[in-house]
Amino acid sequence: MTPTALLRRALHDDPGDPPLRRLPDEAARLLCELAVPPRLAAHLRAVHDVAYRIVEWVERRHPRLPLDRDAVLFGAATHDIGKTAHRAELSGPGSAHEDAGRRILLARGVEPRLARFAATHATWTLPDLGLEDRLVSVADKVWKNKRVPDLEDLVVRDLAEAGGRTVWEEFLAFDDLLTTLGDGADARLAFQSSYPV
Repeated sequence: MTPTALLRRALHDDPGDPPLRRLPDEAARLLCELAVPPRLAAHLRAVHDVAYRIVEWVERRHPRLPLDRDAVLFGAATHDIGKTAHRAELSGPGSAHEDAGRRILLARGVEPRLARFAATHATWTLPDLGLEDRLVSVADKVWKNKRVPDLEDLVVRDLAEAGGRTVWEEFLAFDDLLTTLGDGADARLAFQSSYPV
């Protein structure tokens, strides 16, 4: 199979098991234009699917909360796009891809409010970040069943403030959601690893 065919398969032709949602059209178009490695496309699709489920949960639980759903989903679908410029970070540690991703997106005409997630997905403790940034960060962790208590506590605090519930109530509900999402990690990891770097 050609690299282009593999990329197309990772982005939308392969349904996944269980099925993964398609990426937003603009994100998929950008990933194709950049000819991202198929494994990166599979990763972004898996994180996007988790972000979608988190956003749905937040919207059901907090229907009056002003949440930029499209920004979270675009951010999840493109958060690691900078790894196209820093390919060693596709299979190893590193943070050079974060600001590089933001610059790549801006250079391609993506609005700063959407491009920011490439730079913020690993820096959730900065004081000027909002719930949307933290939700992308959570999705990028829980897709593989990694739990980050400090990050989760910030999200719980944001949700408790927005919804008028106690922190404890929000913690229990959010923990249940993340536990459920984490249960699907093996299938998402298998989907990602079925594609070459």
